[in-house]
Amino acid sequence: MTQDAFLVGLIGRDIGASRSPWLHEHEASAQGLRLLYMLFDFAQRGWDESALPQLLAALRTLGAAGCNVTYPYKQAVIGLLDDLSPQARAVGAVNTIVLRQGRAVGHNTDIIGFGDGLASGLGDRPYRSVVQVGAGGAGAATAQALMLHGVDQLHLFDVDAARAGALAQRLQGQYPGCCITVGGDLAAALATAHGLVNATPMGMSKMPGLPVPAECLGPHLWVADIVYFPLETALVAEARRRGCTVIDGSAMAIGQAAAAFTLFTGRPADTQRMRASFDLFAPAKAA
Repeated sequence: MTQDAFLVGLIGRDIGASRSPWLHEHEASAQGLRLLYMLFDFAQRGWDESALPQLLAALRTLGAAGCNVTYPYKQAVIGLLDDLSPQARAVGAVNTIVLRQGRAVGHNTDIIGFGDGLASGLGDRPYRSVVQVGAGGAGAATAQALMLHGVDQLHLFDVDAARAGALAQRLQGQYPGCCITVGGDLAAALATAHGLVNATPMGMSKMPGLPVPAECLGPHLWVADIVYFPLETALVAEARRRGCTVIDGSAMAIGQAAAAFTLFTGRPADTQRMRASFDLFAPAKAA
């Protein structure tokens, strides 16, 4: 493809509601570029993880500029890449792959997206102590953003205790002055925390429900959710009802998309314009 035409896409499962095609294609059009954004939904296509190498090889052959990666492949793709950016290496997860000059380089723009959401959404709310539910690829990025934002006490909870432990160990090595714990009494941790981050897919249309008991939510907490389809998840709705300051998934979605667009095209994205595009077709509320 020529320098003003780009083929990109998204790799994941159950991603039919993703707003990434709309965000990237409309930003490209506004900049006078041609960009085609495809969804590679492994669930819809009946693929499993073994299809990842063939898909990346096909994208290279087609001359694609790269692709985004979402649940559950942000860590699985790492072994298929030629190199990682410092951010992706620090997080141990990739959400953006740039294909250029015969090389596949993994990046992580989730850190930027989530960090920008925290900066704009918290105001003067305290954030030193945070509970995070989820320690997978997205959770690794949000945890990194939390530490960079100044959190000094992080409580990690995940259905896979070993995965949470590995993330905690990596973070502790990077931030030795902070206190990072795994598991324990979730209700007790939330009672004394300043904030809660949902870094799991819980709340998506096909995974409805709350990642924490509703009775643990209250005005003492701010709540950030990474899920954006639907935008008003059960957690977002319940947190608002109980008086929490809420950061919904749109901030991370738009921030990471803008950073990925720049990596793909070499052109700075207009974040405000991408926000306006997102708001035009904001996902519906949770069922």
